[in-house]
Amino acid sequence: MSTAPTTEVLYALTVAKSPARPSPEDVLKKSHHAKSGFRNPWESFRDMDSKDIMQMMILRRLNGKANSPDTTPPTVTVRKPEFLPSRETPKLRATWLGHACYYVEFPSGLRVLFDPVFEARCGPCCGPYSLGPKRYTEPPCQIKDIPVIDVVVISHNHYDHLSYPTVSEIAKRHPNCHFFAPLGNKSWFHSSGIKNVTEMDWWDERDIAMSPKEGKQPQVEPVGEASAAAEIKARISCLPCQHITARTPFDKYKTLWASWAIESGGSKVYFAGDSGYRAVDELPEGEDDWDPKYNFPICPAFEQVGEFRGPFDLGLIPIGAYAPRHIFSPAHSDPHDAVRIFKDTKCKKALGMHWGTWVLTEEDVLEPPKKLKEALKKHDLAENGVFDVCDIGESREF
Repeated sequence: MSTAPTTEVLYALTVAKSPARPSPEDVLKKSHHAKSGFRNPWESFRDMDSKDIMQMMILRRLNGKANSPDTTPPTVTVRKPEFLPSRETPKLRATWLGHACYYVEFPSGLRVLFDPVFEARCGPCCGPYSLGPKRYTEPPCQIKDIPVIDVVVISHNHYDHLSYPTVSEIAKRHPNCHFFAPLGNKSWFHSSGIKNVTEMDWWDERDIAMSPKEGKQPQVEPVGEASAAAEIKARISCLPCQHITARTPFDKYKTLWASWAIESGGSKVYFAGDSGYRAVDELPEGEDDWDPKYNFPICPAFEQVGEFRGPFDLGLIPIGAYAPRHIFSPAHSDPHDAVRIFKDTKCKKALGMHWGTWVLTEEDVLEPPKKLKEALKKHDLAENGVFDVCDIGESREF
């Protein structure tokens, strides 16, 4: 595994507003904007107070309905990642680094890290005083092991997707790295000492240009040979999804959440972030919530993403943290929802995420991949090679 940057060429990254492209007719209405923050503007969402969720989860434990996932090893296989030795990238390449974190190597040479969190716990504070769930699978590498990070994309501000220690170390080791986040997050980055940040609204787009400059990456030794100096270009799109935000009990919905798309070097990647697909009611044990008799409204945003920004070569789509469904479905997709998102957004291939790292909900830790195969079969899709799951640290090419 490489332990230092892969290229002697230092790139200066600039961000510019993209030329307008077609978007849904309702974009200008900004219906997701609220008086003091943001909202999910669809019938597919049901708002639930965090206190009510906590009370329901406690009640489930008291009445014996709750499931306590067993994290005793072995669970998800963890392997050391093998990053490319230079910016030469024959094919689009994605490496799962646990939970919702993917490192994507584009054919253009662009290197993007999505929702990085490398801490042992996802919660407020850090070090020995950290709060929140503890990892049951180790990170496959450390930040210092990732060769080049040009762009970091953040889906929203929950602690399992936005980590102060992680982004601070990235900014220190890769000072030219640029961070992209949904509206309302810029002030948090600035207060964290990070100035290279662009915040975006749904359907906003920006063009990225990276021009080579003389010099070496600071404080590190290069490995391998630099590729031919050439400008790297990309377009990043901030897109809708169905979720909530908060880092304290007092800032719910104050910042926006988003899915994202990046186009570079002839490849297009869709990162669904953290999202629900439809709010499901509490049903009798064993009932299929996709039975037509229930007909729960679905989020229309994903079809719009597919229509106006698809198709995509690769989708990175959440498949975990969904049980019990009547509590978590408004904000988290189960594997059956994930396959619908895959189809709606017109992804050619997909990899699962948002599982296998922390116990956030009640499903067994190895259940999401099993349910994903069931969902693929239900939709007459191949169980392998279309929408797959990886080992943590594994790379796939597309």
